[in-house]
Amino acid sequence: MNRVGHPAPEALIGREADARVASAIKSLAGAGRHDEAREQFSDLVLRHQRRASRIALHYLRDAADADEAVQDAFLRAFRHFDSFRDDMPFEVWFTRILINGCLDRIKARGRRERWFAPRPEAESGTPDPVEAAAGTGRTPEELLLGRERRRLIAKALQRLTERQRLVFVLSQVEGCSSREVGAITGLNESTVRVHLFRAVRSLRRLLGDVAGRQD
Repeated sequence: MNRVGHPAPEALIGREADARVASAIKSLAGAGRHDEAREQFSDLVLRHQRRASRIALHYLRDAADADEAVQDAFLRAFRHFDSFRDDMPFEVWFTRILINGCLDRIKARGRRERWFAPRPEAESGTPDPVEAAAGTGRTPEELLLGRERRRLIAKALQRLTERQRLVFVLSQVEGCSSREVGAITGLNESTVRVHLFRAVRSLRRLLGDVAGRQD
């Protein structure tokens, strides 16, 4: 993004390329040329996989769940490419699919957790801090503090309303403009800015309260 909040030239070039590829995929799929459509779609997957993984991880807070959510979103996008509109950027259309999938997973996780107790920490796959420190050059104390800070931020994000969290992640993590966030969420730009302001204010208050309790 540039200083005035508009997409940088390279981002515009990328979106124009995405638009051409997406239009070609839609035409190929409509003509029944599915192998060629899949080959073209792989280019979009390569371009957007890293960004999609970041978004999914911010929602799900679990790398394995995030990977599955991203794969499911790409698969769903390819299967429903006939619903893609040429006047909408591919990343906007795909991000909607991804986020809806992440929200579905969070709801399903909540239902499971009502019935099953969480796994003990020793079995959860969390690396031992001493072993992890040996591989990074950082002390166990530094690793634990970093992990605790990430946990607190993730916990604070989960306490935001669903819409505030979505706007915050897209705006502050992914660097989307208010117009782009509006296209993804269906909100107008002024409403996006209001939700972002409230999200930032709430996060500062939540993190400040946690820090105060720990002093």
